[in-house]
Amino acid sequence: MNLTFFIFFLTLLPNFSSSKPMNCSDTTRLCTSFLAFKPNQNQSFSVIQSMFDVLPADITADTSGGYIYVKKNCSCLTMTHQYATNTTFTIRQSLGYVYDAVVSAYSGLAFPPNTTREARAAAVVSVQLLCGCSSGLWNYLMSYVAVDGDSVQSLSSRFGVSMDRIEEVNGMSNPDNFTAGDLLYIPLDSVPGEPYETNKINPPAPSPSPSSAINGSISADQVNHTEKSGGHVPYIWIVGGLGVVLALLVVCILVCICLRSSICSSSDEDGNGHSFQILRKSGFFCGSGRYNCCRSGDFRQTNGETQSHHQVVAIPKALGDGMFEIEKPMVFTYEEIRAATDEFSDSNLLGHGNYGSVYFGLLREQEVAVKRMTATKTKEFAAEMKVLCKVHHSNLVELIGYAATVDELFVVYEYVQKGMLKNHLHDPQSKGNTPLSWIMRNQIALDAARGLEYIHEHTKTHYVHRDIKTSNILLDEAFRAKISDFGLAKLVEKTGEGEISVTKVVGTYGYLAPEYLSDGRATSKSDVYAFGVVLFEIISGREAVIRTEAMGTKNPERRPLASIMLAALKNSPDPMNMLSLKEFVDPNMMELYPHDCLFKIAMLAKQCVDDDPILRPNMKQVVISLSQILLSSIEWEATLAGNSQVFSGLVQGR
Repeated sequence: MNLTFFIFFLTLLPNFSSSKPMNCSDTTRLCTSFLAFKPNQNQSFSVIQSMFDVLPADITADTSGGYIYVKKNCSCLTMTHQYATNTTFTIRQSLGYVYDAVVSAYSGLAFPPNTTREARAAAVVSVQLLCGCSSGLWNYLMSYVAVDGDSVQSLSSRFGVSMDRIEEVNGMSNPDNFTAGDLLYIPLDSVPGEPYETNKINPPAPSPSPSSAINGSISADQVNHTEKSGGHVPYIWIVGGLGVVLALLVVCILVCICLRSSICSSSDEDGNGHSFQILRKSGFFCGSGRYNCCRSGDFRQTNGETQSHHQVVAIPKALGDGMFEIEKPMVFTYEEIRAATDEFSDSNLLGHGNYGSVYFGLLREQEVAVKRMTATKTKEFAAEMKVLCKVHHSNLVELIGYAATVDELFVVYEYVQKGMLKNHLHDPQSKGNTPLSWIMRNQIALDAARGLEYIHEHTKTHYVHRDIKTSNILLDEAFRAKISDFGLAKLVEKTGEGEISVTKVVGTYGYLAPEYLSDGRATSKSDVYAFGVVLFEIISGREAVIRTEAMGTKNPERRPLASIMLAALKNSPDPMNMLSLKEFVDPNMMELYPHDCLFKIAMLAKQCVDDDPILRPNMKQVVISLSQILLSSIEWEATLAGNSQVFSGLVQGR
């Protein structure tokens, strides 16, 4: 995408203001906006989340029209002075052009990045969504693409706003002068729609009332009879209705009992005090809906007898049913885990962590990652189980299940194809990886920040991760980031001094906040500090601890990357005078980055690693800052006339 094409695109739109992006003058403006989108049958909830890059709470639904309303932050672009918000889109198949794929997927809400670039399956493209910020008496503006049959009057009635407001916002001199496919902005006073549920998009037809189910349809004579009798309902109707209600209650109670007795992992105990978990059929379950859930009847209790090739697994009582409050992960047998990982062969080894090794596996025809640890790590194992069965987010690695023997514990996760961010930053060529482009580094930072923000602020009980680092940030096949390894995660309790959890100091040197090192105070700001170090790594390509040759000694000195980058920033006062900082910018980017955006991320990292935790931003503020920087980076990419590698996310040519 480039500026010339942007102008050219605008000339192709119908000649009236309502179909063009909204003009703006204040380039610092940031507001909440909404986009009205009607998904097709192939666009599931998770796909929509990915397309618009939002949290589940940011999506509401229209109970009758089949639309969903997506909440996005909207900004004023500095180059074009038009309102837009950014997202990324993964091409599904190598067919046609990127332009056509984006237009089709977003139904006219998105500005395609390029007209001539051919679509390649799994390629990630940066997309701008057309949005608007309110300048009137209303609170929000919603982007809406007109369809056949729409009129100002029908839209006014549908969204509960006056016709005058719609005409004013869209600058309509002739209210009838718009057609299907034109972009309109709807002024709103409140958040549109209702909380999203899968059955809200296409709700089932209303079921007949109990009385009509028994007595059939009510005739006009019956209605008249009721009216004439002063509205009294015939006695037989009351009896029939009560009978149906009682019958339904009995059925519901029986179904609940059956479901509880047929839960995916039924348990029993032997004489030695072991809790047995019986696994019978395939299907992954941990409440997220991303994997096939077990059905009632798939599992049944036995007396400890082994059937088929599955075997009973003895689980210590500490890890039994009381460990999970609501959702339970799938339990696998040791034999299944062993076979899935090719007997833990070296060729399947993905890496080593603080508490075990991780292996690739093919488990019931699904690619998985299996962490193998000794039974002495019960505390870390239990912590990870408890957290991951309660938190579900596109930027957190999903738990699938676990297995255990007397000597070993195994955690089964979704497989994240591209592996650790660390291997894509630190000497990537030696590890068989292509260096990441600036745009992709920016997107990865934003993804990781969103995952952290979720566990800090959006879960029912708040957590600190306590081990944020580039080896615990994984990249999927589209180079989108997911936070992993919750073995050290800690519930953060509210106190008079704010959030705090006093623990022994654990984690990785180079990422530990000063207050955490000194007295073990683990707060969300401890994670913010570690994330600041990750930002410095993303900029520099260097590790969190750098070994340097000290003067007059043979022993190498270990210096934290944060202290080195802070020293460089002292001598780099602004984007135009950052010679000192440029010495520490990753040369693998080949200077293909906007200096002002890199400087902003460096300054954000500086704020994150401030010695005083009160002065550090929270992760919500970090997410907002990174979102704005990414939007500016996309504008910068537009000036390169499509020569950057934003579409593949990689720096080519090496």
